[in-house]
Amino acid sequence: MIILPAIDIRGGRCVRLRQGRFREETIYDEDPAAVAERFEAAGAEWLHVVDLDGAREGEPRNLDTVRAIRRAVKVQVELGGGLRTTAAVAEALAAGIDRVIVGTRAVREPEWLEELARRFAGCVVWGLDTQNARVAVAGWSEATDKTVVEMIGQVAKLPLAAIIYT
Repeated sequence: MIILPAIDIRGGRCVRLRQGRFREETIYDEDPAAVAERFEAAGAEWLHVVDLDGAREGEPRNLDTVRAIRRAVKVQVELGGGLRTTAAVAEALAAGIDRVIVGTRAVREPEWLEELARRFAGCVVWGLDTQNARVAVAGWSEATDKTVVEMIGQVAKLPLAAIIYT
């Protein structure tokens, strides 16, 4: 098992939301790249970075901060939050991100997830967020009627890098 320390970004800062609630935010650091450096110095092999603004708004909002993290560390970095177009996924990978995490659109359009998994083999992670035993989307702000078991059954044979279940 590999433990991935998480850096959640909102407004360019390192934050943590309480149970995914944007109204319940704690700011941990003003400089996410410095946090990434500390995780790397502590021995992290991977960093799990989430653009919370992107997750909520549907497109990446903190790419400059993500690029600063990428420049600051040598460890592998995965990014999620607002990656809902093939172009956004390609841009994140071109910025040096090792793996991208897709969730909302992948839940709504499983055929898009299949397309991504084949086009960017080994670089696509499916992020399954849940709330009350149902898959949630849009940064936990919307619940679907789908269960995790149903969703995983739909993608079991895709060449995904991983599935993250939160």
